[in-house]
Amino acid sequence: MFKTFVCISLGLRRYAYGCLFFEEGLLVKTYFTRLEILLWSVSVLFIVGSFCLFDRENYATLTASLIGVTSLIFNAKGNPIGQFLMVIFSLLYGMISYGFAYYGEMITYLGMTMPMAVFALISWLKNPYKNNRAEVKVNTVSPQEMLLMGAGTAVITGLFYFILAYFHTVHLILSTASVTTSFVAVYLTFRRSPLFALAYAANDVVLIALWILASLQDIRYVSVVVCFLAFLVNDIYGYINWQRMKERQKNG
Repeated sequence: MFKTFVCISLGLRRYAYGCLFFEEGLLVKTYFTRLEILLWSVSVLFIVGSFCLFDRENYATLTASLIGVTSLIFNAKGNPIGQFLMVIFSLLYGMISYGFAYYGEMITYLGMTMPMAVFALISWLKNPYKNNRAEVKVNTVSPQEMLLMGAGTAVITGLFYFILAYFHTVHLILSTASVTTSFVAVYLTFRRSPLFALAYAANDVVLIALWILASLQDIRYVSVVVCFLAFLVNDIYGYINWQRMKERQKNG
């Protein structure tokens, strides 16, 4: 059993090494475009700046924000490293949500987004584009599967509404909407569909509203609002880039 674990661990490390160093001879400067570097740099600048202005205490929030925005730039490239970072972000964000009694966010990220990010990581690693471990093969979700996803989303939404109501979750409707958009996003991420980025963008809008309400009571949470504003811009770019990837892979 120990030997099996070691083999699996070594295999994952090789995959991670290939993803992190973007195949032999490919450097960070050539892997990311100037626009992507600018987008990441500006996002980090705003996140750190808002933390220094409004918080200065909750370093877990700052850490989660920086990890999250970094994961998005990798996700925009279809790189599995993005999903690995999303697992870490989900854990930290769940802790932050618990601190403000946003139990919907805590349950969603710890009980759904984080496990699904693990499955998405495995799915992306198993489906590289032309053996390039730094780029996943883009998939198209059929209309039939979209209908099934819609039905599943309706069930999840109804179930979580009553669960969150039972725990007296703050801002119940918005928290439920967050669960809905998160479920769609993580499912489409697992299925390697470009639409996952749009679903996450919709989730960002909901979260911006949630944390604006939280910041009215505690100004420190303005930094979280800025974080999700940065996420929104990055997710929109991610959708655009995945559409480019889809066309390039289709013609390649």
